[in-house]
Amino acid sequence: MNSPGSALVTGASSGLGAHFARTLASSGRSVVLAARRIDALHALKRDIEEAGGAAEAVALDVTDERSVDDAFAALDRAGVRVDVVVNNAGLTDARPALDITAAGWDRVVDTNLRGVFLVAQAAARRMKDGGGGSIINVASILGHRVAGSVASYAASKAGVVRLTEALALEWARFGIRVNALCPGYVETDLNRDFFNSDAGQALVRRIPQRRLGQPGDLDGALLLLATDAGRYITGTSLAVDGGHLVSSL
Repeated sequence: MNSPGSALVTGASSGLGAHFARTLASSGRSVVLAARRIDALHALKRDIEEAGGAAEAVALDVTDERSVDDAFAALDRAGVRVDVVVNNAGLTDARPALDITAAGWDRVVDTNLRGVFLVAQAAARRMKDGGGGSIINVASILGHRVAGSVASYAASKAGVVRLTEALALEWARFGIRVNALCPGYVETDLNRDFFNSDAGQALVRRIPQRRLGQPGDLDGALLLLATDAGRYITGTSLAVDGGHLVSSL
């Protein structure tokens, strides 16, 4: 890989995406913050810069091919070379399979799977002639094992795992590594109330480490896959889950 370029993080306006962007910026990377609403990125951009990091913000809707193309074209015009992509944008639809609508299914799969492909493809077209790079697709342990009321989410994340393997195979010759980061249950503002409930605590007791993950627990895996420390790792699915995947059924 050439001298470090920028790391692009999709879904960077909140949650794990914002955390990933901060982590990469703290490691010395220039980061490109990408989300549908660029105004939502301004506060994060300011925080990163005030901490001594470098950040750019770009509007990007991963479900819209034109938006993806426009975002990368804007970076090209600005002379920004992206050699790390964190494909983090995603959503879920927590309903029983009998209640999922076709529109709801499409919304989840278009964001979580089609969007990952569109961003990875746009990035790889540039990395191919730019010295290679690393694409990190954020999947989930639900891409490997299922739970109730997450059929569309689990199917989309399983697709991300297999897509990661397929892209890694095709793009290794160009110096492009493609891996999947598979978080277990990580505490965020969106799920904190659930995990404080009796049902949430029952789920936590099934995790071998008997605790929820924290966003910082993902930092080591993220930096391994994003840097030359992981230069011989491609096509893998790295679970960071406190042992949840190996727990008893």
